[in-house]
Amino acid sequence: MFRFILVFTFAISACATATMGNTKINDTLHTENTQSFQQFLNTLRVTAMKKGVSSATLDRAFTGLTPDPRIIKYDRNQAEFTLNFWRYINSRVSDNRLQKGRIKLQENQELLNRVYKKYGVPPSVLVAFWGLETNYGRHVGKMNLVRSLATLSFDKRRRAFFTGELLVLLQLIDLGKLPLTVEGSWAGAMGNLQFMPSNVQAYAIDKDKDGKLDLWGGSKADIFYTGSNFLKNIGWRQGERWGEEVKVAKNFEFSLANLKTKKTVQAWQKLGVTRTDGQAFSNPSQMASLLLPMGYQGPAFLVYRNFRTILRWNRSILYALSVGHLADRIMGKSALIALPIAEPSLRREDIQAIQTKLNTLGFDTGKPDGIPGPKTRGAVRAYQQENGLPVDGYVGYQLLQKL
Repeated sequence: MFRFILVFTFAISACATATMGNTKINDTLHTENTQSFQQFLNTLRVTAMKKGVSSATLDRAFTGLTPDPRIIKYDRNQAEFTLNFWRYINSRVSDNRLQKGRIKLQENQELLNRVYKKYGVPPSVLVAFWGLETNYGRHVGKMNLVRSLATLSFDKRRRAFFTGELLVLLQLIDLGKLPLTVEGSWAGAMGNLQFMPSNVQAYAIDKDKDGKLDLWGGSKADIFYTGSNFLKNIGWRQGERWGEEVKVAKNFEFSLANLKTKKTVQAWQKLGVTRTDGQAFSNPSQMASLLLPMGYQGPAFLVYRNFRTILRWNRSILYALSVGHLADRIMGKSALIALPIAEPSLRREDIQAIQTKLNTLGFDTGKPDGIPGPKTRGAVRAYQQENGLPVDGYVGYQLLQKL
């Protein structure tokens, strides 16, 4: 769970609207729960003590603790849910981030090479994660993690997940591995690579043997060894690419473009998929899936096993594509050949409207939540199939207009 925070600067005239929004969020926190925040903490205390967290640590952590309504606002407006492909990747793989990435790669080349020999994760890939997560350490987050995770645990959207992370954080604090005042992102991630507490507990490495898990910048060795250790353990395969941009034939069966469909590169080639440079694929027997992140009119990518490993770091397809593309560009590969599409991004309310309309038409998206997940994309494909449209499952502006 590694997330980016969009910081919006509002004009003074918008202050009244912002205040109303915060009031609504506060109301949501209370109306969705049958118990008060303090009652929730009391219940959590019992669970934490059963896991070995001392009463003294819990007293220090919970005394005066209140939920932070900003956290819920951030949670409901994540960029992965609201930006389309071009807006997302252009902001993530910017000229500034690319230039800095090449400098950081050069500055840390010797250390990164040692890490590569041990774990098999290319330096450019590790630097790309670093760049996307915190802009190479510039934005590691300044929110109190105990408060952030307590707020997200009290909220019902992903209560079980965040409660588990909060309990691990309390254990790490109790053991003296992290300070009570530890800070990070609104979602509970910390350090240069934005690790959640459970990943810190499982994969963090004190490489310089100073007794600290320094993921904030004091020890580049701790940061890079920890990141590579995590990637190797979740499935990174040395010597394999994450994926590559491709072209597809005009008569291609677009319904095949999804992560569930796996074929050999050779099989995809027979269906009309070719490299952008016209050359032969380097490994035709490799298994791959085809992705169309902006529908049949946008760019196309063949993605391999390491792409799925990136998704285990962050489940957003747009994020994973950005990591792979940034890593390639850092190593000098060219920009995407697909031409950008000037299409407005959808608001969460727009996606909810799409989901609601599809449900009324008999195409089940589940409960409208404003997140274009697998079930929503499946419903879109069914709608497109029935209406003689290209079956690409893309939840975008044109679909909203048509519905």
